[in-house]
Amino acid sequence: MSAHDFEFRTIAGEALPMSQFEGRTVLVVNTASRCGLTPQYRELQGLWERYKARGLVVLGVPSNDFGAQEPGTEAEILSFCEVNYDIDFPLTSKQSVIGEDAHPFYKWIAEIAGEEALPRWNFHKYLIGPDGALVNVYGSKVTPLDPALVKEIEGLLGN
Repeated sequence: MSAHDFEFRTIAGEALPMSQFEGRTVLVVNTASRCGLTPQYRELQGLWERYKARGLVVLGVPSNDFGAQEPGTEAEILSFCEVNYDIDFPLTSKQSVIGEDAHPFYKWIAEIAGEEALPRWNFHKYLIGPDGALVNVYGSKVTPLDPALVKEIEGLLGN
């Protein structure tokens, strides 16, 4: 199994199969609009703009699992992201990322990397390689432009 075996719904409700990202590097991030870490959206957008032509996909997964910090509807979340951060990278519909109701992608993460790899807060990051394998896990406080994360992305993207 790989990340390419899973499917989300876009924030607009359309199918979003991860298989469409085969051959690309994907940074999956559970997001929230009312969190002290919400300004990470700016850096996520910057990463997307800087590397999308080289094959990076930033995938935001809005979640209300931590501190009820994403209480809005999909339309409200999308508006917030566009108005405040000019986000144009893909966003999924709102998902649970922990517990029994967690999206199957997150259950897969727990199976292959252990419970300690699951999000403990908003803006937890998973780096998925072009083959769909989990490459690394970055906690919430690791910013999207952290040198180690950027170096690993660049290594996966190649020249």
